Amino acid sequence: MIHPRLTPIVVTAAMVALGAGCGFSTTSSSSPSSTSRPDRGSVDVLYAGSLTNLMERDLGPKFTAATGYHFSGFGAGSAQVANQIKGGVRQGDVFISASPQVNTTLEGPANGNRLSWYASFARGSLVIGYNPNSRLGAQLRTRPWYEVITQPGLLLGRTDPVLDPKGQLTVQALTQAASTYHDPTLLNVTKITSDVFPEETLVGRLQAGQLDAGFFYTNEAKEAGIPTVTLGAIQLAATYTVTVLDKAPHASGATAFVNYLLGSKGQAILTAHGLSVITPPLQSGVGAPSSLHTVLSTP
Repeated sequence: MIHPRLTPIVVTAAMVALGAGCGFSTTSSSSPSSTSRPDRGSVDVLYAGSLTNLMERDLGPKFTAATGYHFSGFGAGSAQVANQIKGGVRQGDVFISASPQVNTTLEGPANGNRLSWYASFARGSLVIGYNPNSRLGAQLRTRPWYEVITQPGLLLGRTDPVLDPKGQLTVQALTQAASTYHDPTLLNVTKITSDVFPEETLVGRLQAGQLDAGFFYTNEAKEAGIPTVTLGAIQLAATYTVTVLDKAPHASGATAFVNYLLGSKGQAILTAHGLSVITPPLQSGVGAPSSLHTVLSTP
């Protein structure tokens, strides 16, 4: 239900976000500052849906302007994207995950050797964001979060733990909180399936008044202007990783993108969006292109 106090403009914008469905896909156009650069082709970046705003509205366009490569992005739950890569449903040049563990599903002969290395480059803490116009959500300002979210009638959004690392972290947070705060009713939240939504639509649902609160990463909440509360003693975070996929169709564009992402300009953008940058990025595995050695740490 759309919240009665939201203006039509806000509702329209939020519903556009909801229309993204199971993923957000776009191709950036050249900005005025890039018109003097030659067209160098495209680079297809498949990324965690929690980075949609950062990629599509900031880093992607700036990368295009700086290099001449056209940024083409697709965002969804990290495990969902990895499954599509593994199944041959989606092909890309660069893969950005919100969890190092997701990369293991693309490693080795059994998984088609889609990747052999990755670099951890940023972290985003798990928090609860709430709609300030919601009576129940606003209680998070003054009451412990683990008491508020179990109230009858509160609409709490989370992502699918099967498809998205944030969903897995949410279940982990609720399980830890049930033990830490001696409240087994928190485990019931993990069993409710009606509150599970695609990662790339969760922000829009909260803004549209369809949710009172939800689990987000700090960067998502900051970008959308969503007020948040921390999880107190429960300290969990996403670890974002990047790799160039094996047999990337646009290999030169892929390495150019990773160099930009992990370089000083990319790191400044990550910080501005509320992420904690890992400096230097931590490389796992072997086989990274030699052109990336200046921005990667030694395995």
